[in-house]
Amino acid sequence: MIKAGFPALLLAYALHAPVMAQNDKMSPIATPAQPNAITLDTGALPGATAPEAWHRQYNSVFTRNVTVATLTPFLPEAGKASGAAVIVAPGGGFRTLSMENEGWQVAQALANKGVAAFVLKYRLNQTPADMAGFERSMAEMFSGTAKRPPAPQDPTAAYAPQIADARAAFALVRARAGEWHVDPDRVGMLGFSAGAMLTMMTALHGQDAKPAFIGNIYGPLTTMTPPADAPPLFIALAADDPFFANSGYGLVDSWRKAKRPVEFHLFEQGGHGFGMYPKTTTSTGWFDSYTRWLAMHGYLQPAKPR
Repeated sequence: MIKAGFPALLLAYALHAPVMAQNDKMSPIATPAQPNAITLDTGALPGATAPEAWHRQYNSVFTRNVTVATLTPFLPEAGKASGAAVIVAPGGGFRTLSMENEGWQVAQALANKGVAAFVLKYRLNQTPADMAGFERSMAEMFSGTAKRPPAPQDPTAAYAPQIADARAAFALVRARAGEWHVDPDRVGMLGFSAGAMLTMMTALHGQDAKPAFIGNIYGPLTTMTPPADAPPLFIALAADDPFFANSGYGLVDSWRKAKRPVEFHLFEQGGHGFGMYPKTTTSTGWFDSYTRWLAMHGYLQPAKPR
């Protein structure tokens, strides 16, 4: 497993709830070794000037100013693969990526279940290169209130680089499906917070990506118009999430109205950004529920011959 750092104090507190307050000190670190990361063919982020940087906080690892997207495979042990695969999209408000809590640890847990997993380090909106400037920018963005940023008028344009990265990730996994023992028709996507937004946009506007199944973990539950063949959807959210728990459950209703499969877990407590943190709240059980859902849909077992 790759090890390393995290972002600004306010974002860490508001977006990715800490496990232990005594570990809240931000520690910039050197770029960690990422020996299995594969550079995607989407190129460098246009107009980027700040270099990629890594940090540690709350015993977890984050990166920011990602200008070149990568995909890191976590593959099941030989003979254990079900043939299903999941592209994992960490969150961080499109300004950072929670690479460990919402990326590597999730992917490894999926691989342990026999599901090939691929952590998508997608390109991000630029932030100040220096840590102090980054902290100020995040403080201004959230300014002590737990309100989500306004949704862009045209998300496909606003998040075009990220959607392109997701499409490239699906293309790469399917192109190397034989090598990685993956069924190209059984590739899904799982996202956290901003990564959940990217997952939904990929499912609705990703053109050739077309995830076979999708997971939205503490992302917005905004009403959408799903296509007739919308993929099965798994949703997990805490009732005390400061960003997305008080805006209704339109996304759930959208899938139900379209008569598409949807499973929704509303945990009493957990806040935002619980991911794989070992918290005392029932939100910690989201991963077990998710893998049971995968099993119910047949993704933990090899596909039956057609």
